[in-house]
Amino acid sequence: NADAWRNGQIDDRHFLRCGTKSKALFTNFTLHLEFLLPFKPYGRGQDRGNSGVYFQDRYEVQVLDSFGLKGENNECGGIYTKARPAVNMCFPPLVWQTYDIDFTAAQFDADGKKTRNASVTVKHNGVLIHDKYEIPGSTGGGKPEGPAPGPIQLQGHGNPVFYRNVWIIE
Repeated sequence: NADAWRNGQIDDRHFLRCGTKSKALFTNFTLHLEFLLPFKPYGRGQDRGNSGVYFQDRYEVQVLDSFGLKGENNECGGIYTKARPAVNMCFPPLVWQTYDIDFTAAQFDADGKKTRNASVTVKHNGVLIHDKYEIPGSTGGGKPEGPAPGPIQLQGHGNPVFYRNVWIIE
């Protein structure tokens, strides 16, 4: 159900629609989720099922139909605008895919100065695509970095992207 999500919408298939944020706020966590990308044969670039998974509203792992593409930092599995995946593991659209993510938040001293970058390990469809990648700052569209925890956002970008089996362990 959508009880843990702000404005979460469940369709008649029991899938969670993109365009929602978790009610709970998180610092360090392990996240599992499954996502379904639409088939948009005439879509190009960012119009191919665009969404994203944001941590703390600051850092985005891109969700996009990138099947058959190069695997750039703005394609599926990319740390948006920062790092391309080690390998493009995107399945074709209309096939369920998984992200397994370990996230460690940036650290700050008592004066609010960042002392350590956030880091993330990502497996896409079971394959390691980022291994303890240090994110040097917020990604495109992300809120400024800070010490406060934040929500998980399943970005709504005008495309019918759906999620299921979302769980998180702090």
